[in-house]
Order: sequence, then structure tokens, then C-alpha cells
Amino acid sequence: MRYIALIYCCLIVSISNAQEELTKNNSAGDFTLGIRSTTSFFDNTSTGLPGMGTGGDFRIRLSDRVNTDWFADYIMSTTESLKRNDFHIGWSVLFYPFNFQNKGFKPYVLAGHCFDYSQYVDLKDFNHNADRWSSAVQGGIGTHYYFTPRFDMIFQAQYMMHLGTHLESEVVNSQVEFVKEKGALSEGHLLITVGFNYKIGKLWGRK
Repeated sequence: MRYIALIYCCLIVSISNAQEELTKNNSAGDFTLGIRSTTSFFDNTSTGLPGMGTGGDFRIRLSDRVNTDWFADYIMSTTESLKRNDFHIGWSVLFYPFNFQNKGFKPYVLAGHCFDYSQYVDLKDFNHNADRWSSAVQGGIGTHYYFTPRFDMIFQAQYMMHLGTHLESEVVNSQVEFVKEKGALSEGHLLITVGFNYKIGKLWGRK
């Protein structure tokens, strides 16, 4: 639980910094849309392979040093006997420790929360499946690379810790069996994301 408390402390500090800077810069209110591709590496080996997926996001800038990211992802992984589908929808706060201009690299740290839906499907019998809902907290690092002041690429790595029901599969006598277990922080995975964002305009503030 100390990891969760640390993440939320980071969020509170970031939001406090944003409130102090809202009137100090020209970035507050920036609104961007993006597409992204995500690779997921699971803690357990129930699917055997990393998950690959795609998604989208929009970002609302609170200040030059603080941004918010609102995202949705679909990730799929398969083995010879099983397919796993994961759906994420959530948000993160991004904090920029270095006050670079909108050109070249701009690194950041992030922390946030999401809701997660997972489904396991037996490839030999599509009617044999199991699913679960959970929430998760995530934290990590990343960077923008600005091609222009409006268009950038992101690369980020974050670790997501699931809270709630845990779902696993195992093969017994050539049959896939699903097991659900209760418990906080029972599963996690590393997410590597590459995406592209374009600044649409400003929701408030000076242009």
C-alpha cells in the first residue's frame, strides 16, 4: 500500500505545482489528440507472450510543467490454447522536471489510475471463457520528441499494479481452466507505449 500512497502524493504535488503556474506561462489550456501503440509484459506467464495493442488519448495541459493524459487502450495476447483481451481506460498526470521549450526532447514522470477489463478465451471453445473487472494505479517515465510546436512523438514506460480480482489460466489434462482470486496488488505489468500527438488548440489561456 505504500506504493499507492507514494503515487497519490506525487499527484497532489503535481496538481499543486500546476495551480501555482497557471498564470505564469503560455502552455496552460493546450489540447492535443493522439494515437498510440502499447506492448504489455505481464508478471505472470498465463498467456505466455507479451500483449500488443493500440489506443488513443487526449491531453489537457494545466501548466508548462504539468499535463494530464486521458487514454483508452485495447491489448491482445495469445498462446496455442488461449487468447487474452485487455481494455484500459484511465488518466495520468505528467510532470516535466526540466522546463525545456517545445522543441526536441521533453522528459516527464507520470502517475495515474485506470479501470481495466480482462477476458480469457479458450481457442478450442470460444464459449469457454472468463473475465474480470478491476482498477489499477500506474507510474513511470517518458519523453516527448517535438517535430514541430504542434506535433510530437512520445515514448514511455510505466508499471501498472492491479487492485482487486486476479484472473489466471492453466492447462489440466489438455483442458484450459480459469481461476479467479481476490486480493489487492495481485497482478501487474510493464507497459511500453509509443504514440503521436497533435495540438488541436487551446481550451483557455493566451495563444
